[in-house]
Amino acid sequence: MIDFYYWPTPNGWKVAIMLEECSLEYRMIRVNIGRGDQFKPEFLAISPNNRMPAIVDYDTPKEFGDGPLSIFESGAILIHLAERTGRFMPQSRRGRKECLEWLFWQVGNLGPMAGQLSHFVNYAQGEHPYSHKRYADEYNRCLGVLERRLADRDFILDDYSIADMASWPWVLIAKPLGQPLDEFPNVSRWRDMIKQYRLTHHIGGLLADHDRRGVGVARNHGRHD
Repeated sequence: MIDFYYWPTPNGWKVAIMLEECSLEYRMIRVNIGRGDQFKPEFLAISPNNRMPAIVDYDTPKEFGDGPLSIFESGAILIHLAERTGRFMPQSRRGRKECLEWLFWQVGNLGPMAGQLSHFVNYAQGEHPYSHKRYADEYNRCLGVLERRLADRDFILDDYSIADMASWPWVLIAKPLGQPLDEFPNVSRWRDMIKQYRLTHHIGGLLADHDRRGVGVARNHGRHD
């Protein structure tokens, strides 16, 4: 069993996708970031950076020692789940290297730039033309990096992987951020293909949940508190 600390944001979706793709049993625990749940001492004990998602894994391999294992940061969670299940990360050293490169690219570039852009699009009071343009340009640049990567392939790696799961949620929200995908046809194709063929039956309810501004609903193998 895994306790999954979640709120419907792109970072939360990353881990939700992996849990559902791997058919892992989990319990969803909502972390209402608008209400400040992320600052509660019991959550900080799991995620000291006061950010979700986070997990507590109660079925870890013996080499982790006795007792449950808490993990914070979405990239670290994805790597843990990939290694735990043997799925969605290449087994070869070269393939693993590429997977980690693109995973770290997302957590260090695509996600932060989109997140900062979202702040100035959705939350900042008043006009901030310099800040808005800076992050819009950086988000556009990141989409260009992904566009070139996808020019001759269906997925970021040879096969669908945690690299796709990490980046896809941050591309899903391009239109609300004011970034059309017309100039990025490879990214648009990849976005739609994953949404249509892989995720509709896995996390469709979680994505709709975000649109409703509601709470997380665990699907298939999960349940929520």
